[in-house]
Amino acid sequence: MKKLYFDVCTLCRPFDNQNNMRIRLETDAYYLILNNIQKKIYEMIISPMHFKEIESIEDIKEKIQIIHILDANGKEVRYNYNKAKERANELISKNFGIADSVHLAFAEQSSDYLITCDDKFLKRSQRIKTEVEVLSPIKFCIKEELK
Repeated sequence: MKKLYFDVCTLCRPFDNQNNMRIRLETDAYYLILNNIQKKIYEMIISPMHFKEIESIEDIKEKIQIIHILDANGKEVRYNYNKAKERANELISKNFGIADSVHLAFAEQSSDYLITCDDKFLKRSQRIKTEVEVLSPIKFCIKEELK
């Protein structure tokens, strides 16, 4: 079973303005992937960084719904925190944001794919060697031929 790691921007996609076509397509792709996680075709991997980042979400409904999705579908795994910290610091030195660096460091230890809607994160990830494939939800659905 393939292991998927979502960054928080992807988990929040359904709460963004759905009048924007790209956002709507990414939201549909996210729900398609989530449906396949619920069918046990994929596994959703979570890390402490998810909960840390979610703490800063101001909209209470959004925060509660995202935590519920993680609690209902996510699997916590053991991480080597020293290794994650070292890798995150390396990524920060390559102009990754702090949250993106930590998510990528955890995903590299635990998952086959990191799924993000963040264009800058996608571009930066493609410029370096990563231990996990970083894709948008749409590209993941196309690659996996999800319907």
